[in-house]
Amino acid sequence: MRLLVAEDDPAIAESLTYALRSSGYSVEWVRDGEEAEGALRREPFDLVILDLGLPKRSGLDVLRALRGAANRVPVLILTALDDLQSRVQGLDAGADDFLGKPFELAELKARIRALVRRGAAANADVVGVGGVSLDRTARAAHVNGQPIELEGADLALLELLLNRPGHLVSRDQIVAQLAESGHTLSMRDVEENARRLSARLAPGGVSVVSVPGLGLSLEKQP
Repeated sequence: MRLLVAEDDPAIAESLTYALRSSGYSVEWVRDGEEAEGALRREPFDLVILDLGLPKRSGLDVLRALRGAANRVPVLILTALDDLQSRVQGLDAGADDFLGKPFELAELKARIRALVRRGAAANADVVGVGGVSLDRTARAAHVNGQPIELEGADLALLELLLNRPGHLVSRDQIVAQLAESGHTLSMRDVEENARRLSARLAPGGVSVVSVPGLGLSLEKQP
């Protein structure tokens, strides 16, 4: 379970990061809004703990940009601005929960568990790797939060590879499953689709790797 903590107060961030890691979470800590946006573009998180009073770019701006990019990761606002107006602004901008400082770690952890459960249920049809995601219900692909237009066969191929990122999918399995989706293609056609798809996914740090004679794999770039 990977969490992003966006907090500019080192004392709070260090104690919070230590407590969450001790509870088994993988935690990345960033100190300002620009770092937060960069981290959210680079890779997916299961939950974001977001301070409103971040330097360089406010927490509200980060949150609005996140939701504007159709990123539905659960966001818990953690801030000293615990007044009605701040809570309303945060929730209206797309936050899932709000906890004022000072806070009890036990309550924070309970809220995290609840939001992660809720987010898992809401995103059951969303799969992704790196900066690439696919909403299988809406049939919509995104790279770094931005929608990309994919033709039917390319979209079907992306879905197939996203089901097993980092694993080789055999030629026969690809051809058969694409045919079941209504796309009857030769392996030569599939490899051309794979080259085109790989170019579209590259900005998200993901590529489609072809292993001659064997199949394809969706790989996160180092």
